[in-house]
Amino acid sequence: MSKGLNQGLSGRQKAALLLISLGPEVSAQIFKHLRDDEIEQLTLEIANVRNVNSSEKEMILAEFHQICMAQEYISQGGINYAKEILEKALGTQKAFDIINRLTATLQVRPFDFARKADPNQILNFIQNENAQTIALVLSYLQFEQAAVILSSLPQEKQAEVARRIAVMDSTSPEVISQVERVLEQKLSATVTQDYTSAGGIESIVQILNGVDRGTERTILDSLEIQDPELAEEIKKRMFVFEDIVNVDNRSIQRIIRDIENADLQLALKVASEEVREAVFRNMSKRMSDTFKEEMEYMGPVRLRDVEEAQTRIVATIRRLEESGEIIIARGGGDDIIV
Repeated sequence: MSKGLNQGLSGRQKAALLLISLGPEVSAQIFKHLRDDEIEQLTLEIANVRNVNSSEKEMILAEFHQICMAQEYISQGGINYAKEILEKALGTQKAFDIINRLTATLQVRPFDFARKADPNQILNFIQNENAQTIALVLSYLQFEQAAVILSSLPQEKQAEVARRIAVMDSTSPEVISQVERVLEQKLSATVTQDYTSAGGIESIVQILNGVDRGTERTILDSLEIQDPELAEEIKKRMFVFEDIVNVDNRSIQRIIRDIENADLQLALKVASEEVREAVFRNMSKRMSDTFKEEMEYMGPVRLRDVEEAQTRIVATIRRLEESGEIIIARGGGDDIIV
């Protein structure tokens, strides 16, 4: 047997072996969530691997599974709960090693207790607070929770809360703790003492993607009056190319007719199998065969060219949606077709 995972392999080497074991498609999805420097380091590490024997692969996957399970146990019931479960499953020493490895970098995110609560309960706590306080709380909740709460606020308050989430940068730990105390008597003991970033454009986009269409229109219309540049930036990010999997077949067929084949081929070049399938099933067999053949012979493409092609496609999709020619389903019942 080759050297064990804790006998000479660095964390970066383990990560490289894990990615190799998971295969190219899964690894590509993971890379999307990493920084450029992390991708560069892992790519170099992967390139230096000559082969991975079956025992190394099994140990890497087993360790990864154990860490994932430990994190899940911690999120369910805390560190002591995780330690108790792991001790029963893996033994005292193994459980101790895993917990130590995780808690070395573990920080409890502010409003952790609220993310496990019903959004209507949270709404009862915060609906009468000022817009800035509501925005702070929503920024730390799950996007689905925040969408329910934002939709339930009075219309005159929705746009202001949305704007404050979008322009939010960082909030001091003192303010966060003060608001937490309003929502929960018992504070988490491990709230980070550094300035915590939350909110921002991406946060409000994710929230708005979960509200019903009427709420979205009300908020964006109000923001266009208050802050046109911010409203435009939010609208640009409301739909990304990968979201085409959520569009109905008839609308996808309409989209295909209005975009350049060259743009679609570029966009699909690095798209997931799910996105490709959604597009190809709405083409004739001859057209899909031609696309696949041309994409195969396209060779390497620049990421910038792909992103520009996807941006043009998204602009077309938004234009078709605004003109009522297609419907993009979102949360709520506003998009029911009768």
